[in-house]
Amino acid sequence: MEREGNDCDLGGEKSLPTAFLDGKASIFNSTLLLDHVGEVILTLSSDGLSWQSLEPAENDVSYCLGFKYVPKIPNEIKLSDIYAVELIDNSLFHMSNLPRSTERALLVHDIKIYHFIVHGFIRSNKQPSQWILTEYTFGHKNLQTCEMWVNQLHSCLKLQVERPRNLLVFVHPRSGKSNGCRNWESVAPIFSRAKVETKVIVTERAGQAFDMMSSMTNKELSSYDGVIAVGGDGFFNEILNGFLSPRLKAPYPPTPPDFAHLAKDKGDSLIGGENEILEETSSQSEDQLPLISSPDQSQYRLSNLNSEDKAPEFPVPNQWFRFGIIPSGSTDAIVICTTGTRDPITSALHIVLGKRVHLDIAQVVRWKKTARSEVEPLVRYAASFSGYGFYGDVITESEKYRWMGPKRYDYAGTMVFLRHRSYEAEISYLDVEPEETNLTSKRNRQSSLFRGSKAPRKSERCICRINCEVCNEKPENAATEICSLTPHLYSDKKRWAKTKGRFISVGAAVISCRNEKAPDGLVADAHLSDGFLHLIMIKECPHASYLWHLTQLTRKGGSPLNFKFVEHHKTPAFTFTSSGNESVWNVDGEMFQAHQLSAQVFRGLVCMFATGPEV
Repeated sequence: MEREGNDCDLGGEKSLPTAFLDGKASIFNSTLLLDHVGEVILTLSSDGLSWQSLEPAENDVSYCLGFKYVPKIPNEIKLSDIYAVELIDNSLFHMSNLPRSTERALLVHDIKIYHFIVHGFIRSNKQPSQWILTEYTFGHKNLQTCEMWVNQLHSCLKLQVERPRNLLVFVHPRSGKSNGCRNWESVAPIFSRAKVETKVIVTERAGQAFDMMSSMTNKELSSYDGVIAVGGDGFFNEILNGFLSPRLKAPYPPTPPDFAHLAKDKGDSLIGGENEILEETSSQSEDQLPLISSPDQSQYRLSNLNSEDKAPEFPVPNQWFRFGIIPSGSTDAIVICTTGTRDPITSALHIVLGKRVHLDIAQVVRWKKTARSEVEPLVRYAASFSGYGFYGDVITESEKYRWMGPKRYDYAGTMVFLRHRSYEAEISYLDVEPEETNLTSKRNRQSSLFRGSKAPRKSERCICRINCEVCNEKPENAATEICSLTPHLYSDKKRWAKTKGRFISVGAAVISCRNEKAPDGLVADAHLSDGFLHLIMIKECPHASYLWHLTQLTRKGGSPLNFKFVEHHKTPAFTFTSSGNESVWNVDGEMFQAHQLSAQVFRGLVCMFATGPEV
């Protein structure tokens, strides 16, 4: 199908539009004006837009030592990089910064032109992973020609089916430096241009986002393509827990035989007596593994907290429903690890363009709140990190100085470091790694304080990046979707290992936890979706040695794990029991009091509007 072209008086060329249906036609082109460039032949193909200038470059030409330098001007943009196209008010408009010959033609013939804007992005040359907004303004004397291009581009963008159309947005006004509302206002036009409907809720109290997410019906939730958190890691954790708590059907983490907890059977607990404690065996039955919500499952060992039939209507995990974060917090480790940068514009573009990456989620179960309390299991979910000892003390201390904003963490961290406290505890972890890949435990016995003066070579680290092979690898033993959430629990080589002593800190990282103060994060080669927790135990050590460890965290390419007093294990599950009265954990930046707990990781449980860090 062909359409009648329109003559362009400026260049004497005839526009040659060609139908572009379902991405099968080769071209769709016209002669148009491009702001800052002049007359161009604009071509739409299955890959995107490209243009070829019909005039020699005159602007921005400079000379140095007799050499002529002409700036490189973009001449194409992919469809996947276009987030919006708009015809501006259907009004006449004089374009600016055109070549002199074009300007003279416009003035002599008194020609005014209509125009449309193609909104997209380019990648920053200076900041890795940061995306910068860009726009290209095209014009023509004929309004119908502009409308034809806008309609054609809209049709092409509609074929990008991954892009969201309706989002629920929670804004934390006091997160970080209290810039949540300001950050949302800065990115809201991007959503508006992309024609993404947003229902915006500015929270007024702690726990409001959790209450709203957990009480939403399936019908309400299904009307959205995802949920956006404008805030920090703690705020995202609140939304995540509100989503998962009433919907995820999963058993408690596996525990070793001597992990003593007796849960009172209230009809909604997995564990009703000592004989039901999960024991380490070479094989486990399906009902001991996470249960995926599906219509054909009629019985679950963990009850739904809010509704009787949420699971069949809204399955978890859900491949379509995604989460996004507009960074506005103190550290923003989750958004840095998933998008590669702490930039609200970049995060907004990932969302409107419908990017997708899977993210591991840790299930943390508190069995006893204090040493003398009764066993009453409480489940929390974490997307980045759970830490005890030093990390728990910092989050507790920082609560006294909320008026300081993000600086309270630096101050609290300094105060806690100077105290240099250690805590006695017992930790068991499920060791499923082959001997040659276990990171530290077997080398600790024969190493010096610092195992080698050099950091591991970069080639030895498999860093998680966009299209990561490790995260995309499908487990060989996960024949069913149920097994795919906890594939490493099926390992024939798994065994429970135990360590007991005094620890300055105990932490479990789900992701690398990169942030501005720790450029490589806690574990540089942690992945977004490999089904492993990184258990890091800092044993009691001299004050100066611990400072050395912390200093390595702040260095790009540092080796914070390469010390004798540091144990690091990749594991799908672990348990913890405090030997004293101290019991405060830091779970994704929120306090969680737990004297005895167990944890496991679910591989790729949720999807994020992100791609993973770029190179």
